[in-house]
Amino acid sequence: MNNRVIALSGGIGGAKLALGLAKVLDADELVVVANTGDDFEHLGFTICPDTDTLLYTLGGVSNEAAGWGRADESWSFMEALKQSDPDNAWFLLGDKDLETHRYRTQALANGSKLTEITANLASEFKVAPAILPMSDDPVRTFVLAENETGTSWLPFQEYFVKLQCEPRMLKVEYRGSQQAGVSPQLKQALTEHVPRAIVICPSNPFLSVDPILSVPGMVDLLRGCGAPVIAVSPVVGGQALKGPTAKIMQELGMTVDVTAIAEHYRGIIDGLVIDGQDRGQIVPVQETGIKAMVTNTVMVSLEDRKQLARDVLRFASSVERA
Repeated sequence: MNNRVIALSGGIGGAKLALGLAKVLDADELVVVANTGDDFEHLGFTICPDTDTLLYTLGGVSNEAAGWGRADESWSFMEALKQSDPDNAWFLLGDKDLETHRYRTQALANGSKLTEITANLASEFKVAPAILPMSDDPVRTFVLAENETGTSWLPFQEYFVKLQCEPRMLKVEYRGSQQAGVSPQLKQALTEHVPRAIVICPSNPFLSVDPILSVPGMVDLLRGCGAPVIAVSPVVGGQALKGPTAKIMQELGMTVDVTAIAEHYRGIIDGLVIDGQDRGQIVPVQETGIKAMVTNTVMVSLEDRKQLARDVLRFASSVERA
């Protein structure tokens, strides 16, 4: 076993814990696996929102107030787009942010792999840990949504950003996942040495984590690498701290609590970290066969992020593989 930690992350919530882990681990001890299921093509650009949130957060250039995008951003492009093509102005693209998308789009067109492109961007933003896309192959999350006009399949970003998650979710698909593969770099990270821990960050299970797990071979690699798999609940006190997790759980017929999170990850994780507000559910969580640890999971400050990272790693060291 070595000291390497592999963290699976979506965007804002996951990036908070990823930053905490980056602050308490050496650079070569952390690999962050980015969800690419919500990547999409827009205005001729290939946009990777969760990857970019990780790049900007770990690189210290993120808009901390929003949780996404670049700090000190300008919006001249968007202002012009709203005048010339308002129907396509629903996804905000800052002027600095555009250069990230331009570079990625051009590099993909020239034959580079997404993993290589992400590594180059990480170097540009002086990100020390490795950020690895879940796959070099395109996987796209689609949502079967229902509103007053009926049901339809929506690309994730239209559901999430354009419609603000207002339609009722009936089902979710990760299109292209069955044709995708784990990248050689990620496979090596999971097999070269036994990691210290696999950490599933407090990201939306359905929109951020399940796309990663949908890539053929991913779950087998996680379960077969010999490391304890620890998830941090994205639900606290029956609510999601960020995003539509609670709404989606209700619409899918699930109870919005940490026990439901444990059930969702049953067979994949060995331990679940829950907030003190959910202390009363330790027994139901453990009855799923998953160990539980209680700590503060609400990350307001940088110290909160670092302390949660320490707590997760300490918990992982005490958990035996199931």
